[in-house]
Amino acid sequence: MTRPRIFSGMRPTGALHLGNLMGALENWVRLQESYDCVFGIVDWHSLTTDYADPKAIRANVLEVATDWLAAGLDPARSLLMVQSLVPEHAELHLLLSMIVPLPWLERVPTYKEQQQNLDGKDLSTYGFLGYPMLMTADIIVYRANAVPVGEDQVPHVELAREVVRRFNNFYGDVFPEPATLLTAAARIPGTDGRKMSKSYGNAIYLKDTPDEVRQKINPMLTDPRRKRRSDPGEPNDCPVFDLHKAFSPAGTQEWAAHGCRTAGIGCLDCKRKLTEHLLAHLEPIHARRPGYAQRPDTVWDILREGSRKARELAQATMADVRAAMTIQY
Repeated sequence: MTRPRIFSGMRPTGALHLGNLMGALENWVRLQESYDCVFGIVDWHSLTTDYADPKAIRANVLEVATDWLAAGLDPARSLLMVQSLVPEHAELHLLLSMIVPLPWLERVPTYKEQQQNLDGKDLSTYGFLGYPMLMTADIIVYRANAVPVGEDQVPHVELAREVVRRFNNFYGDVFPEPATLLTAAARIPGTDGRKMSKSYGNAIYLKDTPDEVRQKINPMLTDPRRKRRSDPGEPNDCPVFDLHKAFSPAGTQEWAAHGCRTAGIGCLDCKRKLTEHLLAHLEPIHARRPGYAQRPDTVWDILREGSRKARELAQATMADVRAAMTIQY
């Protein structure tokens, strides 16, 4: 690896959907052209909220990796790894926890937000409080120069930069400060108009067949103004049009917007055109995915080999960390 390096990761919560594709995956595929990439399935992070019932994590790791490969992540150009197969992540997390002030973790916006959103779970654990520190370790154990993230993850990268400055101030310049590569993502609503999410049951998955995609698009909610075919609507208030903006060319977007505002087209016409463009966008993924889904051992081999190579990078980093902290014996 000689180019600038990036790290990014996903928690293994199951099959990936259109929101994951447009919010991260397609950007990652593009970044392979100009960066040395390490992409991690961060299975320990799943334990921060699902520690009481971890039995689905292994199957979810396989689902995520299969979707990554289907979307175009290339193990010949990127390291695709599993966090727990590189124990140096945990060692660095432990060492960082010795120097990071507790208020730095308590002020991370997602700490209280997730406690409120997941109020059915006991999140008063050290692991949940410290997961941003584990994220920092994930990034800097590879001495990543940048991290591609959405806006909601920017505070975590800022924390990582603060931690790097504190570490380097104590022990010398070991880590670069990782820059934020902000990922601009279109709004991807689910079939009920809310943000697409597995937990809402409103997701269109990358592994859905064309028929399943049609069955999910056809009953989608639209602009409530259009109660009858003859009622005009406002496309910017319609979740179907949000998907047009993500997947349809400009000409189709103009057709849909004009037809909606003038009642020149019906909602089913609009949905059929959306489905046509969405399926064309997903066609390469649908073509690649069965080859990996039918060969899970091959997918695991890719993850193990990527993790082996990632661990070589992490071990080199930790040798420098231990030397800097004078705990290399």
